[in-house]
Amino acid sequence: MPERDGYMSGVPCWVDTSQPDPEAAIAFYGGLFGWELEDVMPPGSPGPYFVARVRGGDVGAIAPAPEGAERAAWNTYIWVDSADAAAAKVRAAGGSVATEPFDATGAGRMAVFGDREGAGFRVWQANEHRGAGIVNEPGSVVFNGLSTRDPAAARSFYGSVFGWQALEIGSGQAWRLPGYGDFLERTDPDLRRRMAEGGAPEGFEDVVAALNPIVGNQPDVAPHWSVTFAVEDADATAELATALGGRVLVPPVDVPWSRMTVIADPQGATFTASKFVPENRDVGAASVEAVSVASLSPRARRAAVLASPAGPTACGRPVVAA
Repeated sequence: MPERDGYMSGVPCWVDTSQPDPEAAIAFYGGLFGWELEDVMPPGSPGPYFVARVRGGDVGAIAPAPEGAERAAWNTYIWVDSADAAAAKVRAAGGSVATEPFDATGAGRMAVFGDREGAGFRVWQANEHRGAGIVNEPGSVVFNGLSTRDPAAARSFYGSVFGWQALEIGSGQAWRLPGYGDFLERTDPDLRRRMAEGGAPEGFEDVVAALNPIVGNQPDVAPHWSVTFAVEDADATAELATALGGRVLVPPVDVPWSRMTVIADPQGATFTASKFVPENRDVGAASVEAVSVASLSPRARRAAVLASPAGPTACGRPVVAA
């Protein structure tokens, strides 16, 4: 898989996790994914920022949770040309600005936003830091997804801010950014051919994220963004996560194109671990909610849905690369 050095505007490009105890998170994720972590903040900084690497390439980060944060969480960043212009678009589209654009040392400029339903996300205007350099490999991000109660409002909001369009994919939906496939083919000229041979639907080369309607009786599940990591073996990952102090919220299960599991780390941040399995192409479509969440306690059910990759994740389509 080609390594990345920058992204098209409007594409998820980075993830980090806010943790009450960053050192404990380092032990968990370092053990689970084999990450090598380094505090990249200069001396005298107000807090650390541990960048995680696979094969020497950046894949994500661990940071202290902000004061007053209710729980540990994973955060999705979307590449923009201007964080300030993005803030203006968010406001005009009916969203909120939780943190105004600010410079993150020399790495770039960022801001924290909420969409119309309050789902939080961040934008990244790159300088020295160019987003994830390794994607779609074990231990790195393979998908980001929005879970929403109001897909129509989400389509209007994200369309206005990033130019995204909704794409129907079997029983699921995805966000597509016109022109993204062309951007990817600059460094991966066989992209469309491989997708066609794999049975990907038309327009799939432009997909940048999953769009997951929150269904059923789930009043305690708020709209949110989630993250999925690629793994070599979903079953082994679930077992190791438990040994490291995490909790398996949804045991490994076969879904179209993948075998996946939903995990909560020891401090409560949830994520999905997914193994791409081409042989599962014709497995009956099933979201996390339908497969096994119904048997969980209300608290565990909420956490599982927060991490759910339901929808086009099952097609194995990478968001931050192809």
